[in-house]
Amino acid sequence: MTELRTILLAEDSPFDAEMAIDALRDANLLNPVVHVNDGVEALDYLHRRGAFAGRTDGDPSVVLLDIKMPRVDGLEVLAEMRKDDKLRMLPVVILSSSREEADLVRSWDLGVNAYVVKPVDVDQFFDAVRTLGRFWAVLNEPLEAN
Repeated sequence: MTELRTILLAEDSPFDAEMAIDALRDANLLNPVVHVNDGVEALDYLHRRGAFAGRTDGDPSVVLLDIKMPRVDGLEVLAEMRKDDKLRMLPVVILSSSREEADLVRSWDLGVNAYVVKPVDVDQFFDAVRTLGRFWAVLNEPLEAN
């Protein structure tokens, strides 16, 4: 049996983070979910530094990334990931309330794998996150690093 890969959730809203984690659990995913509150913590997790220097698990199966976060925003995290040979192929899904065309265009230009606008309706939000989790954590076949 292969080890279940982590889902990294970078979300500064405690309410949205709790709903996303509940939706992933509701999808019957066994993958561990690591929640970080901003882009600095997301990059620390990915680069195994700071509070995450001792982590032993591998790279996450997917990064669910909010755009509007303090310290370092989601687009800056995405840009840094795509410049890093070890993180470049890691799937990233923007999960944001932003409907701004500039955010959408920049996300695609930076190489996002999917852009999902957070639905306002709780049931729709749950459905969206369950679907994302099932696809990226279970169905998607990652490119293995050499």
